[in-house]
Amino acid sequence: MEVLGMVLAGGRGERLYPLTRDRAKPAVPFGGKYRIIDFVLSNFVNSGIYSIYVLTQFKAQSLMEHLQEGWQISGLLRDDFVIPVPAQMRSGIDWYRGTADAVYQNLHLIRRADPKSVAIFGADHVYKMNIRQMVEYHWQKEAEVTVAALPVRLHEATQFGVMEVDDQWRILGFKEKPERPKSIPAEPDWALVSMGNYIFETKLFLETLEDDAAKTQSTHDFGRDILPRLVKEGRRIHAYDFRKNRIPTPLKGEEPSYWRDIGTIEAYYEANMELRAVDPSLNLYNQSWPIRTVSYGDPPAKFAFDEDGRRGMALNSIVAEGAIITGSLIRNSVIGRNVRIHSYSIIEDAIIMSRVEIGRDCRLRRVIIDKNVHIPPGTEIGYDSDKDRESYSVTDSGIVVIPRQEPGHVVP
Repeated sequence: MEVLGMVLAGGRGERLYPLTRDRAKPAVPFGGKYRIIDFVLSNFVNSGIYSIYVLTQFKAQSLMEHLQEGWQISGLLRDDFVIPVPAQMRSGIDWYRGTADAVYQNLHLIRRADPKSVAIFGADHVYKMNIRQMVEYHWQKEAEVTVAALPVRLHEATQFGVMEVDDQWRILGFKEKPERPKSIPAEPDWALVSMGNYIFETKLFLETLEDDAAKTQSTHDFGRDILPRLVKEGRRIHAYDFRKNRIPTPLKGEEPSYWRDIGTIEAYYEANMELRAVDPSLNLYNQSWPIRTVSYGDPPAKFAFDEDGRRGMALNSIVAEGAIITGSLIRNSVIGRNVRIHSYSIIEDAIIMSRVEIGRDCRLRRVIIDKNVHIPPGTEIGYDSDKDRESYSVTDSGIVVIPRQEPGHVVP
């Protein structure tokens, strides 16, 4: 086997609360019909890498169900699989203590596969990436480790691992979430940061994780411990410039190297809103690099007249399968699967997830409504922040978030 993929999908996603109240961050819905994890898995499959383990941990039930329903590619070929691996405490009584420990506790899977290289990728970001190009760069450089990298504004770099590189993009320094990030030479307002995606040569990888597991002072994290240590030891570690990555035939307006960190409610909201454009930066309609997900066989979306002749309309919006919009206006929104919107309502700048029902004569603006929520008739949300805070979560920028409910529950 040339490349074994291991996806780290155990993130708590605390800054996305309450969307992560009942699920791991990689299982959070996105774009009307997808989940965040669909992007990294689609990148692997589109890149011709079909051997993938998904390491789960916190609140993993909905994630496991999604993988079972939508990512069963195992067949006659032994090396074609997407297999979820729950935390099993194989090496003791502890759950995963860090990203490196999550892989260490599953070293038996790597030894069994015996790949030339191991690709460790996170499941927390929305992006399109031809991973095969990064693998080929890794081999061309004869690197022992390659780290996917991109520049970000200096004030934003405190949230990432920051790298120093030479003119050959060999990494000379690595520091996780520094208070004062170092800028790129000749670009004082920018820092080079890690995307959290790595390729390791297998022999070094196994040796390093075994040694790290024995260290009591280690946090067992790739960014905090593994990479800084290997850089200090003078190992051949290169940064891969994600800006040079290309997917086939990008469409008009599509960013050639699209990547978004959607770790906060605001970032998650904006990334969804970007999808509404005629020529979006992330184009879900580009069939040369499809984003795969569960296919439920839902009926088409329907826009119906009500009894008074009012027509259901959705303008500059995404509407997923099974949605029925009757006599209401949807503007600048992302509507999920099997949503039911009754007459005389106006929905603007909203993200409505699957199986939500919105009653008659509602006015909703700048709101994220999670699954199964029933909004009663006459409800107004998004027009009075002080009033909204009495019943819902509201961000500093005024985005109202209503968490997932059990089917049939009616919000206050």
